[in-house]
Amino acid sequence: MGGVLVLNATYEPLSVVPARRAVVLVLEQKAILEAATDRVFRSERLSVKEPSVVRLCRYVRVPPTHRRNLSRRALFVRDDHTCQYCGAMADSIDHVLPRSRGGEHVWENVVAACRRCNMLKRDRLLVDTSMTLRRPPAPPRPSVWFRAAVGRTPDSWIPYLEMSEKRSAS
Repeated sequence: MGGVLVLNATYEPLSVVPARRAVVLVLEQKAILEAATDRVFRSERLSVKEPSVVRLCRYVRVPPTHRRNLSRRALFVRDDHTCQYCGAMADSIDHVLPRSRGGEHVWENVVAACRRCNMLKRDRLLVDTSMTLRRPPAPPRPSVWFRAAVGRTPDSWIPYLEMSEKRSAS
């Protein structure tokens, strides 16, 4: 039993809940089953497919987007576990503008880095090295939070997360 993606009535991702909670939402007719796994929940009189994605029947008003706190896990998901300097597998984080030089611990200043690149850069500015960033650091897209919540994104979630990304880009 894994996490289940919960969509608002408008198909925007809201949260990830345990599979048992999603089954209860469907049985109470508060949500509609959008995608299911191969597994089944069984009781004495009932068999229900395990949900993978459910959509709420009623619209839930979501407060305006607030700035999410920086977390190591979400940072690695945002940067695809890839060093933003050389493209190798990342295992540490680096402050583009080092904290010793006034850099802040914010999304726009932190990238995933391999140990080698992190040691090469040390507390220097990028202009003082021969290193370049593959892409500028920025706050993560909304789908990063859902991928960070479960580790690996189930295939059944991808169309819904992509749909949400397209809407937020417009």
